[in-house]
Amino acid sequence: MKALDTAHLSGSADERLEEVVTRLDGLLAADPDLSFQVAAFHDGKPVLDAWGGPHLVEDSVIVPYSVTKNTIGLSIGLLVERGELDLDERVATYWPEFAAKGKQHVTVRQLLSHQAGLPQADPALSWDELLDHHAAAERLAASRPYWHPGSAFGYHAITIGNLGDELVFRVTGRTLHEFYEQEIRAPHGIDFFLGLPPEHEGRRVDVLPMIKPVSDTSAPTFSALGPVVFGSMGGDVDLGNSRRSWEYGHPAGSGTGTARGIARLFAAAVTGVDGAEPFLSADTVAEIGQQQIRGYDEVLHQQDRAHAIVFQKPSQQLAFGGPRAFGHDGAAGALACVDPDTGLAFAWTIARGPWPGGADPRAVALARELGIRLSS
Repeated sequence: MKALDTAHLSGSADERLEEVVTRLDGLLAADPDLSFQVAAFHDGKPVLDAWGGPHLVEDSVIVPYSVTKNTIGLSIGLLVERGELDLDERVATYWPEFAAKGKQHVTVRQLLSHQAGLPQADPALSWDELLDHHAAAERLAASRPYWHPGSAFGYHAITIGNLGDELVFRVTGRTLHEFYEQEIRAPHGIDFFLGLPPEHEGRRVDVLPMIKPVSDTSAPTFSALGPVVFGSMGGDVDLGNSRRSWEYGHPAGSGTGTARGIARLFAAAVTGVDGAEPFLSADTVAEIGQQQIRGYDEVLHQQDRAHAIVFQKPSQQLAFGGPRAFGHDGAAGALACVDPDTGLAFAWTIARGPWPGGADPRAVALARELGIRLSS
């Protein structure tokens, strides 16, 4: 890669990406408040590692919200790879208490693709329960699903982290945080943490609030479940910026790291990095990245939502890659994804995302463009 020589963008990039670098520099020039990190690997080799703006520097770490969910999917993938977890087995086989209230036939595949009907418990879970390795999971196991499992799907925005954590614990005797740290993050040198260690606190920056344009007079729309799922998730915890949240590192929404670290996570899993073999086989990558469900989301009240095993699949709103690509966006603009067909692993973190939230459209378009450009 070649060191960048631009007015606003720092880092390095493959010489084939000169046009992309010029465009990114132009974005920073046009918006003095814009701050992002962007990183990409192609076939395991770094091709883009850049940052710019007043709020983020090279080693700044930030909470990318639901981009964190990629740690769940890849941890589950490693258990599938090792033969320790069967996606078509009933959850209750590993976690007997989960069978309560009509959930005895729910499969791991359904649970991890937002089909189990457990986006919230009744009464609603507290942050004390959610930011705990077992408390929320125990409540969810005792709950009746909001829909008959498998009849619909809806985004388990926070609870999929607690459900995935407990499932990993039942299979391995380790929390998801411990498994991810010991089996994935540390061995592969990944700068993305579930629970930010104290020695890295000086690198942390806050997620800045999005700004609603004055011209946007649209009223939000909700499904019947939306207020039930999200209505109680305010209070004294800011998922991205509260110490108790990022110190814990909720696997559904408050991991902390750099774009470089998140892109490396996907590259290490799917293509390998530093000359090493990927930690997942092509068969496992295909299995966890395979679309499980597509259509109307009962929680988000959105059409054309699609999920693999935890991961999001490309859709009209998230056209980040080809049919075998998978990844996850974050509520405040971040995005990370991988496309096994092009060999591209990509990540984008941003300090203040564009309204109304979800993946920054600039990141979605860039991920798709890089995959096409570098594989042609």
